[in-house]
Amino acid sequence: MATTPKPVLTNRQGHPVHNNQELRTVGNRGPATLENYNYIEKISHFDRERIPERVVHARGTVAHGEFEAYGTIGDEPASTYTRAKLFQEKGKKTPLSVRFSTVAGGRDSSEVARDPRGFAVKFRTEDGNWDLVGNNLPIFFIRDATKFPDFIHSQKPDPVSNEANMAQRAFDFWAASPEAMHMLMWLFTPRGIPANYRQQDGFGVNTYRMVNAKGEGVLVKYHWKSQQGIEGLTAAQAAEVQAETLGSHTKDLFDAIERGDYPKWELFVQIMSDDEHPELDFDPLDNTKTWPEDQFPLRAVGMMTLNKNVENFHAEAEQIAFGTGVLVDGLDFSDDKMLVGRTFSYSDTQRYRVGANYLQLPVNRPLTDVRTNQEGGAMSYGADPRGEDPSVNYEPSFLAGLSEADDSYQEYRPHVEGQVMKAPIDRTNDYGQAGNHYRNMLNDDERADMVLNFVTGLSQCDSRLQEKMLEHFGKIDEDLATRVAEGLKAGEGQADEVPDSTLV
Repeated sequence: MATTPKPVLTNRQGHPVHNNQELRTVGNRGPATLENYNYIEKISHFDRERIPERVVHARGTVAHGEFEAYGTIGDEPASTYTRAKLFQEKGKKTPLSVRFSTVAGGRDSSEVARDPRGFAVKFRTEDGNWDLVGNNLPIFFIRDATKFPDFIHSQKPDPVSNEANMAQRAFDFWAASPEAMHMLMWLFTPRGIPANYRQQDGFGVNTYRMVNAKGEGVLVKYHWKSQQGIEGLTAAQAAEVQAETLGSHTKDLFDAIERGDYPKWELFVQIMSDDEHPELDFDPLDNTKTWPEDQFPLRAVGMMTLNKNVENFHAEAEQIAFGTGVLVDGLDFSDDKMLVGRTFSYSDTQRYRVGANYLQLPVNRPLTDVRTNQEGGAMSYGADPRGEDPSVNYEPSFLAGLSEADDSYQEYRPHVEGQVMKAPIDRTNDYGQAGNHYRNMLNDDERADMVLNFVTGLSQCDSRLQEKMLEHFGKIDEDLATRVAEGLKAGEGQADEVPDSTLV
C-alpha cells in the first residue's frame, strides 16, 4: 500500500535541507568550512532557544478553556455592578488560558515545594484581554510593593555561597515582617503544598474595582472555587512524591485533560462599597487580610472549564505573559499598594524576558483587532493597520490615522485627598486574622501539621530567629507558641526528615 510522503524539511528561509546529518567539510574528516549556512542557522537558533526564566513563578504549566457567565452576580443582574461585557449574558462563553505555577523555585524545581501557587487567568474578551493574576491562597506576605524585591531575595539561595538555606533566610524576613503572620497560617498547613493544580482554589488576592454603566464603582475581591475539592500534602507526603518526580502537578493536569476529565472552577466575588470602612479592624485594601464572608458574602459569577492542553510548551506556557494592569472596560484598579506596584512590574519583566513585542505573540494577542501607533523593536511582526494612510503613525491628526474611542461611557472618578508621604496604613492588625485562622479555621490535624512544619523549619534557624518567631506566635495564639516552643526544645522535626525544597 502506498504511503503518503513526508513533508520536506526546510530551514527558516524556506530552503529545502538536503543533508541534515553532516557538516560541509574539506574531505570527509574536515576541517569544516565557515559557510555552513544551514548548520550556523540551526546551532545559533539552538543557542538562543531558551528565553530567560521568570524571576518568580518560573515553574509552571498552561491549559486552555472557557468561562461561561451566569449573567448575574449573586442574585442581581451583573450590570448592577459592572458593564464588563463578558459577565452580562447568561451562557456567554469567553475563551481563556490559565497558567498555574510555583513561586520561588527555578524552571526545573519541584512542584511539591511548600510555596504559594500562581493562578493566572487570561480572558480573551470581545473588548480585549483581561488578566486576573493571583494565587491559590487568598492573601500575601507583604502589603507594600516596595518590599517585594527584598521578600523574593529572602526566598532565594544565599547570593554568596549559593547555599539553599531557605529556612534561615525566609524566617529572617518573616520575623522582621509581622504582616506576614496571617499568610504563614495558610502556608504551613497542607494548603501550602497542594496535591495537584486541579484540587486548589484560586484568588485575585488584591482588591479591584467594578464599574457599572452609570460610572458607579464598588470594591471587589475574586475567588475561584475548585469543583474538584481541595487536597493538600504534608511535608512527608510531598517528600515521597518528590523522590519520584519533580513535575507531578504538570503531569496530573495534562493527563486529566487528555482523558476528558476537565477541571472546573466557579468564580465568585465579594463586593464592598468603595470607602474606608472605619467599622472594620483592618483596611480593606490590605492584601494581607481576607474580607469576612458573613459580612461580605461570596456571589457567584460564572464557571471556568479547562478542556485543551498546549500544543507547544515553549510557545504557549513559557511565552505567555500576564499583567495585573490588563483590564477591560467595567473593571478597574483600586488603590491597593501591592496592586499598583504589581501593575508596573509584571509588564516590565515581560518586556525584559520575552521582548519588546511580546504582545504580538499568538498566545498573548487579543482576539480583537489591534491598532496602535507603536513602531519597531526587536522581533516586530510588522506595523498595525492604521486606516487609509499608514504613514500617519501619530495621533491626533486632522487628515488621517487613528482616532480615540468615543467617550460616551461614564468614567468612575473617586475623590482622593491627603498629604503625599511614605507611611504605613493606620489599621495593620497583623495578628487578629492570623489568630482566628489558627483557632477557628483549622482542624486538630491541620494544627498539628502546622506546628510540625514550623518546628522543622525553625530548627534550622539561628536561636534569635526562633525567639522572635515565638514572640510573633504568642501574639497569634498562646497555644501555637507553646507547642512550637516545646517542639523545638524536644528537638522534633529535624531538617533531615524532608528535602530542603519542601520546607518553605
